[in-house]
Amino acid sequence: MHIPRILFLLLLLAFSQIISMPVHAQDWARKMFKVHEHDFGTVARGSEQKFRFELTNLYKEDVVIDSVRASCGCTIPSIEKQTLKSLESGAILATYNTKSFVGSRGATVTVTISKPFFAEVQLQIDGFIRGDVVFVPGKIELGNVKHGVTATQEVTVKYAGRSSWKITDVQCDKDYYEVEIIDRSLVANQVHYRLLIRLKQEAPLGYIKDDLVLITDDADKGKLKLAVTGNVTPPVTVSPASMVLGTVAPGTKVVKRMVVKADQPFKITGVTADQDGFSFEVSQEMKKVHLIPMTFVAPRESAMINAIIRISTDIPDSPSLSSNVSVNVK
Repeated sequence: MHIPRILFLLLLLAFSQIISMPVHAQDWARKMFKVHEHDFGTVARGSEQKFRFELTNLYKEDVVIDSVRASCGCTIPSIEKQTLKSLESGAILATYNTKSFVGSRGATVTVTISKPFFAEVQLQIDGFIRGDVVFVPGKIELGNVKHGVTATQEVTVKYAGRSSWKITDVQCDKDYYEVEIIDRSLVANQVHYRLLIRLKQEAPLGYIKDDLVLITDDADKGKLKLAVTGNVTPPVTVSPASMVLGTVAPGTKVVKRMVVKADQPFKITGVTADQDGFSFEVSQEMKKVHLIPMTFVAPRESAMINAIIRISTDIPDSPSLSSNVSVNVK
């Protein structure tokens, strides 16, 4: 018998399995992320550029994000939520450091997960920071805007280069923006543009996170991204907009509370759920803030439940309100 040869083959097989284990074992962590790379494109120096790498815990055990690091100082990563329960979502926020770097810059962001198993996921950031163009302020922040109301903000674009430099157009894939060129001037050998950004009345409800693209007459890197954020709020709101009850045992009772509020007194006319097991206590009073207790009784069988809670009010022309609830009964 060739015992040494057999032992050698067995050891070689075992070693190859050990080497391959980390790659396959960490696929579970990578699957939680929606995307694994982002290109900021061409941006101005000092402009605010952020991107959220969203992830969702697809498993029944808690996921703990231990740390995050970047291979280059051009990207500053942070963890929005370190512990994610089953079906709960979070994000790794990547901030592009446009104040300290210029030119073509990229970084690998490494996310280290400690539970339920050790894993590392790598995310990629790329972009180009123009050192000759500055936005003041670095982004358009509209804040909270009531639905049906116009909001405006002014931004100054400063270019250090040829005096004939021009902004030829401003584009966006959303049609609820208007951009007006207020003024173009030469200041201390720089070209200055004053732009008025206007959010139209027909802007949709919800959070706004868009990019306006400034088209210049530069032959190379002639498109510049200007970030716009805001929140178009309805006349009446419900919070939380989503609830994750996590994993509960069959027959368990869970009680949560929803808050519905408006600028004027109103009445709740109905609360319904599209799944069984939910009940609500609704006041018939007219008031600005309503606290609605929600009780969920888990079924006797294991199930993954995703329910939509719908709330109606007596406020004229108010949009329908909804809150999503997810729970794993096991």
